[in-house]
Amino acid sequence: MARRASDGTAGRSEPGSAARGEFRQVAVVASGPADAAALVRAEGPGTAIRVLCVDEGSKDERAALERALGEASRRGCQVPGGPAFTGRDGDVGAALLRELRALRPRWVRSADPDPVRAGYDADAGVPVHDEPHRAAAALEALAAVRAWQTESGTPVFVDCGRAAADEKLDAAAASRYPRTVNWLTEGFDGRLTAFMPSAAGVVRWVQSEPEGTGWLGPELLPGPRLMPGLSVVRDPHGFVHLLALRRTAREGGGDDVEIVHAVQYRSGQPLTPWHSLGSPNPGDRYKSREGGFPVAGFDGAGDFLVFARNFGHSVSYRRQSPDGAWTRWYHLRGLRVADDLVTVTTGRGEVELYARARDSDAVVRWSRSGPGGEWAEDRSVPFTPVPGSMSAGPEPGTVLFRDLLTNEPGIWWPGAPAPLPLGGAEGSGPLTGARGVEVDGWSYALVVRSGPGGESVVGAYAEGRPDAGVWWSDAGTSSSLPSAAVRSRNGMVTLAAVTAGGRLAIAHRTSRTSGLEFESWYTV
Repeated sequence: MARRASDGTAGRSEPGSAARGEFRQVAVVASGPADAAALVRAEGPGTAIRVLCVDEGSKDERAALERALGEASRRGCQVPGGPAFTGRDGDVGAALLRELRALRPRWVRSADPDPVRAGYDADAGVPVHDEPHRAAAALEALAAVRAWQTESGTPVFVDCGRAAADEKLDAAAASRYPRTVNWLTEGFDGRLTAFMPSAAGVVRWVQSEPEGTGWLGPELLPGPRLMPGLSVVRDPHGFVHLLALRRTAREGGGDDVEIVHAVQYRSGQPLTPWHSLGSPNPGDRYKSREGGFPVAGFDGAGDFLVFARNFGHSVSYRRQSPDGAWTRWYHLRGLRVADDLVTVTTGRGEVELYARARDSDAVVRWSRSGPGGEWAEDRSVPFTPVPGSMSAGPEPGTVLFRDLLTNEPGIWWPGAPAPLPLGGAEGSGPLTGARGVEVDGWSYALVVRSGPGGESVVGAYAEGRPDAGVWWSDAGTSSSLPSAAVRSRNGMVTLAAVTAGGRLAIAHRTSRTSGLEFESWYTV
């Protein structure tokens, strides 16, 4: 079938912009050559890498960066030039902005803007940080990229790699802000909305009319000093809830990092103001900066539960009741966890939490017997995921992941004696999906993952029977971020991806009731 062109409200369709082989233009911004080398090693084939360093570092560090760039070239990256050192000028931020104007990247990789804690000084009551200059350079980089995005009017996507030795993660898996899943949603008016975190805040694309090919956007939504991460949750009424981290200046110096929440009630209309939920460690300028990224879910009673890792690497949560009232922060005691938190809602309407352990490859699960019940910790979860690969499955109560040893996608649910492999060990990152997809009178669950070159791959299995096997097919475009899938209330399935050029790409299923073929992708 020929490519479907978008209408005038969506902008011009770009032939080839979603095709394989397009190089992703990435600016690596680091404090020095050693940090830049670690970030370069995280880039896979298909990227064009330019490096900006604040400091020149030692001769050995510069040599290590040259080796990392040479290795990147051999594995399929483009390295069009050597590193630039912005610290030679007095104003680092201004120098970074000048370089970004020249490079015009749509993708930036930097370090974690919060210092890595190497220990805790109990006498002084403050954490001891490992190389805080790395975090300072990352904050300079974020400020410059925000300024560039605001000036250029084009989204810039940022990945902040955490290089924490005690996490035992490589740079690719140790992102401070997890990949956004379920970022394509349907509003109660039937129109789709795509949300993505960017350097300057949340960007949004909105479908002009239900099931149409016209789109509005990208639009930068108000939200100053939001960090480049986002959780997207749809409530039972069809309203979309967004959760992020916001950095605010602290009186007397330093920054606080707080969890914030906003809601979209009508497609294309302004969000509510961002409401602060505070921090699991409020009032402490050091501890609030080191909290994890929030995840959330709605239970059958209409309660909205928000979870985050706290400073002590246990889990904290707040609950909003249907009348809008919020509880204080509560702490779940138990196994220390990393930042991989995932919420799953069961068929009984209960929210469960999964988290990857901090000091082992295990997964821990928290559940409760009903709304308001006590939380119980379960350490017998029988799978070990690749860091950053867990996500809620398409059917209630299920969790998707990639196996740590094989990289093969798998699915598990409480009561299952063992996880079920789904096939397709290529690719990386989390999976997503949708349920209730009708195929010739049968109901199927859809699963979407990335392929070896980042392409979107779609699988399907009979609902309730993943053991019967999954049929996988290449959906025909590459995505630089996890793809998304939505089944509308009318049965239409839509896939969404982000191209190497940073554009939204869309494909619609050819039929609501038969086959799993998709029309040609078009870019917004």
